[in-house]
Order: sequence, then structure tokens, then C-alpha cells
Amino acid sequence: MQRISVCLRLLFACLALVLQGCGTPSTATKPDRSPKNIGKVLVFGGTGWYRHPEIPAISGWLARLSDDLGMQVDVSGTPRDLEKLLPRYRVLVINNGNEFSKLLSDKERASVEKWYANGGGIVALHAALVRQTEWKWLNELGGCDFNSDSEFLEARVVVDPAMKDHPTVRGWGPAFRYAADWTNHDRSVTGLPGFKVLLRVDESTYEPVRDYFKTRGGKAMGADHPIAWLHENGGGRFFYTELGHDVRSLDTKFGRQHIIEAIKWAAGK
Repeated sequence: MQRISVCLRLLFACLALVLQGCGTPSTATKPDRSPKNIGKVLVFGGTGWYRHPEIPAISGWLARLSDDLGMQVDVSGTPRDLEKLLPRYRVLVINNGNEFSKLLSDKERASVEKWYANGGGIVALHAALVRQTEWKWLNELGGCDFNSDSEFLEARVVVDPAMKDHPTVRGWGPAFRYAADWTNHDRSVTGLPGFKVLLRVDESTYEPVRDYFKTRGGKAMGADHPIAWLHENGGGRFFYTELGHDVRSLDTKFGRQHIIEAIKWAAGK
């Protein structure tokens, strides 16, 4: 009998706990929906024109740099996020986003301009300077637009002597070989106020215009072909690189250094 009595008491205790758990949940168990876990780097992969098929893979590659950066990397392709969420970030990475005049509303573009003027940093990859002439602010910030490009080819890359100690290129000597899709722009940014060229590509070491563009008026840039540069006018920091057409041009020792240090520079680190 004593054993039965003990068992009954345990059973009633368990029932009491179950019933208590079915009551109104305490405020302490409510989910925390405040933006405490938002990152410092926003990768934006939205496009207004041609969409590079490797944009998702590049966004994933960039997101996995969080530990190296010491900053959480978040990913979006939603234009409204540039209006509502961008002010919470330090760096915007434009992952091959093109023709933003067709993608972003006037309000969304104005939000980006205001965020940049308040000290935001932009890292623009490859096609980020394609068909941006209708957004005058971004066109002037980048310094040029797209003309044509090459196939994925190895070429001789030359470091600007004045920028050899910048962390995005430091340690690679005056020149080195590298493979990527090289973009021809409609003008060189060399000498433009506020611009500093980091790298140039030697067009004599590869075919600068692929066949597709040879029949469409594509032109090589000649002896002065910048492929990576900085621009610090307008309150923020802007970095552009021709790397990033696909993961192959990024996932190398140089590519990782180049992008990691570019994001850190844009963040003001």
C-alpha cells in the first residue's frame, strides 16, 4: 500500500506540472524579435538587366567570409531592404547588380545615397558597373560603365606603385599572373578626382575583347586599363574590382585577400 501511495503522489505531481505548462506562457519565453543578430555587411544580388547565373554561388562564398572579416555577412536580393535595412549595415557589397535604374525605386536609390553620404562603404563586383548610366550618382561614384569583356583568361596584372602597400594588393609585388573575365569600360578612371587605381591589366598578355563583342562594337581600353580602384568622394568609401564574374576569379589566395581587405577598408577598419 505504501508503494502505491508513493506512486500516486508522483503521478499527481507530474499531472500538476503538465497542467502548469499548458497555462499562459511567461513573457520570458517569448521570442526576441529585435534586430540584435543583424550583420555589418549586406550582400545585394538584385539585378535590373542580365542576371549572372553564379550570383547565388558568389553570395554564398561571400557569406562564408564572416569569420575572416570578424563581421556577420547577410544576403538579400530585395530592393526594399536597401531602404529599410541598409542603415543598420556598415558595408554594401554589390554582387553583379546591374541597371539599378530599372530595379530600384527613386526612394530606394535616395536611401542608398543618404546612407553612403553618412559614411557607408560600397564594394562593387564585376558587373556592378554595367548599365548604371541612368543613375547619375552611382555612375559618377564608379567613374565609368561597361563596354565589353573578355573570356575567362589569364593575364598579367600590374600593381600601381603608389598603392603597393594597400592591404587589398599588398604582398604581390609589382606584377603577377591572374585569371578572370576582364571588363572593358567606356573610359579609364585614371586621374579622376578622388580616384586611386590599385590594379591594371596588361592587354598585350590576353585577348581583351571576346568574339561576341567584336561584332557589336566592343573596344579594348589599351595601355591604361584599370581593373580595381578606390573612390572616397561623397562622404563614404567606394571600392570596385573586375573580379567576381564567377567564383573561380575569387576563390584563390589573392582573390580572398583582395575581397576581405576591400570589405574591411569599406567598413573603415
